[in-house]
Amino acid sequence: MEFTASQIASFIDGQIIGDESTVITGVSPIENGESGHLSFIAQDRFSHFLDTSKCSVIIVSEKLIDKDNYNPTLIVVKDAYLSFQILMNLYQEMQGRKEGIETGSSIHDTAVIGEKVYIGAFTYVSEKAKIGEGSQIYPHVYIGKGVKIGKNCKIDSGARIYDYCIIGDNCVIHSNTVVGGDGFGFQHTAEGFKKIPQLGNVIIEDDVEIGSNCSIDRATIGSTIIGKGTKIDNLIQIAHNVKIGQNNVIAAQAGIAGSTTIGDWNQIGGQVGVVGHIKIGNQVKIQAQSGVNSNVSDRDTLYGSPAINYNDYLRNYVHFRNFTEIVRRINNLEDTSKDKTNE
Repeated sequence: MEFTASQIASFIDGQIIGDESTVITGVSPIENGESGHLSFIAQDRFSHFLDTSKCSVIIVSEKLIDKDNYNPTLIVVKDAYLSFQILMNLYQEMQGRKEGIETGSSIHDTAVIGEKVYIGAFTYVSEKAKIGEGSQIYPHVYIGKGVKIGKNCKIDSGARIYDYCIIGDNCVIHSNTVVGGDGFGFQHTAEGFKKIPQLGNVIIEDDVEIGSNCSIDRATIGSTIIGKGTKIDNLIQIAHNVKIGQNNVIAAQAGIAGSTTIGDWNQIGGQVGVVGHIKIGNQVKIQAQSGVNSNVSDRDTLYGSPAINYNDYLRNYVHFRNFTEIVRRINNLEDTSKDKTNE
């Protein structure tokens, strides 16, 4: 697909310096620019490429402009990184959006399918399921009984949405993720562990993205909830009755145990483990591989296992690294003290 600089600027509300009719046919990283390609510069450390890049068009943050003329055509915006993201999302939508129901899919007579929906081959849509306008359901997806999927969602191949779960608008669920599998609920008895029925569901609010190979368990009763705008990486386990607020980011291989509540705008690093039945506040940062086993206050930063305040951890880690030397010095002091006592 070809675009002119003028067309690109109109998508991101940019101002052009140079030839607005310049045509681009691809994109390049700024370090390896090619003629006919588009790139972006958002940081001062890359600003020298404004004069040396072979790219034909560059999206650039306005704070980096310091003269009237440049070799490539520039599209000046407030935040080049954000504008480039917006542009790439628009491009992906123009290329990838499909419509229609492919041969080999199975859709129950009572299911409700909105306008401009795509359903790929060998997808199964169960009774009384609803799929909103413009959603893209790729091949080999399972959608259970009574599931509700909102508008403009993307459900990638191999995903499984179990009975009565609810997906909001503009959500993305990547391949092989399971939404609404049974929570890990078992009762200890004299005969062994007996399964506790998991009768709730999962509610995923608007603008949530969930990576591949994640498991989000249905509630025992009530709902497991993923709040609006939250972004979940690959290979993450979220247990039954967990409630996650809005605009959280959770990195790969994290695990959150049952009935824990997490607030808004938190950042949870990779391989973090969170125990069940605790409350994590708002704007909390949890460093990678931390183990959280108690309530966390707003705006706290944690590290370690069990996790403690990040600054406390760093101060104590200095002593831990020198622990062998500290013990040796203590032993020497004790030996010296004994020698003096014997005198």
